[in-house]
Amino acid sequence: MVTITQGIYKIKENAAIAKDIMKMVLCGDTSAITAPGQFINIKLDGFFLRRPISICDYDSESITIIYKIVGEGTEAMAKLESGDELDVLVGLGNGYNTEKSGEKPLLLGGGVGVPPLYNLCKVLIGQGKKPTVILGFNTEKEVFYKDEFASLGADVIVATADGTCGVKGFVTDAMKDVEYDYFFTCGPEPMFRAIEKVAATSGQYSFEERMGCGFGACMGCSCKTKYGNKRICKDGPVLEREEIIW
Repeated sequence: MVTITQGIYKIKENAAIAKDIMKMVLCGDTSAITAPGQFINIKLDGFFLRRPISICDYDSESITIIYKIVGEGTEAMAKLESGDELDVLVGLGNGYNTEKSGEKPLLLGGGVGVPPLYNLCKVLIGQGKKPTVILGFNTEKEVFYKDEFASLGADVIVATADGTCGVKGFVTDAMKDVEYDYFFTCGPEPMFRAIEKVAATSGQYSFEERMGCGFGACMGCSCKTKYGNKRICKDGPVLEREEIIW
């Protein structure tokens, strides 16, 4: 049973870590977070809808998120400073199920789909697994968290579309020579469709979707699966490969 809490969180850090990419650390109650891949929903002054952002990492006192400046809402977030406070819903979504990971899981992240894989990677390594992480970006200026994943003990491969860092191409190009027995991924849907064509095992996809409420009430992010309609915000954002209708 997912428990959602609402609270006021104080910003400890809000700084750029790559081109148009910001890292924010929020201090407050994290007890509602139960699995890697969950997200929070942030209320911003002057905006009607909250902003859903994946959890990158957390501890007993703070939550780390990484977001891209893409519109007015995230532009407003980027201007917030240490000490500012935010109204946040925590504990949203069903995250990744690590029980199915196998011994050598493969983690595939594209752009702002990278952050939730960080805590997932930490959990898997804590369980004695040996993950390989492939991080996909458009260009070297957008690369982030390569060293952080490596510091956890994971094997890290970077792919850039223009070849300015790591493998030239996409995550699917980089995964061709990797041995794995399960995969986890987060990123844009075109990346998912490409992975679906070449993936050799079962896996879990974490979908990026526009959301209204963020907790299943408005049905605005519903999608069809082999087992009926599911809400990305409540039944997801993580869905298993076998249930997805492409």
